[in-house]
Amino acid sequence: MQASALILCNALVILLILSSCTSVHSDDEVHVSIMNRLGSGKNLTLHCQSKDTNIGQQNVCDGSELGWDFAVNVWGSMLFYCDMGWEEVHQYHFDAYYFQRDFARCESQCSWLVSREGIYGLNVLE
Repeated sequence: MQASALILCNALVILLILSSCTSVHSDDEVHVSIMNRLGSGKNLTLHCQSKDTNIGQQNVCDGSELGWDFAVNVWGSMLFYCDMGWEEVHQYHFDAYYFQRDFARCESQCSWLVSREGIYGLNVLE
């Protein structure tokens, strides 16, 4: 009888621990957008991809944006990274979505603004 009670107690503890963890569902959709605010009519060249998806090289006109949607994987290891450049900057690499950083910061909408001063991650209130 004591062995059964111990097994039940351990099972309840494990269930409690698992239920307190942040759950990731494969149907959690995220929208990433990168806005070109370089000014003076400067175009932004972007090439973004993940392990499984290649957005391809895109030319984003000044004042426009590039956006895409994807489902977060169940392992919580999603990474979309981009290489970008414009007249003064030939290549700059950054992570457009990194699960460990962005799951809480931008749950379903991750927005980036690229300007002459730098690249800014915007927190969108949902």
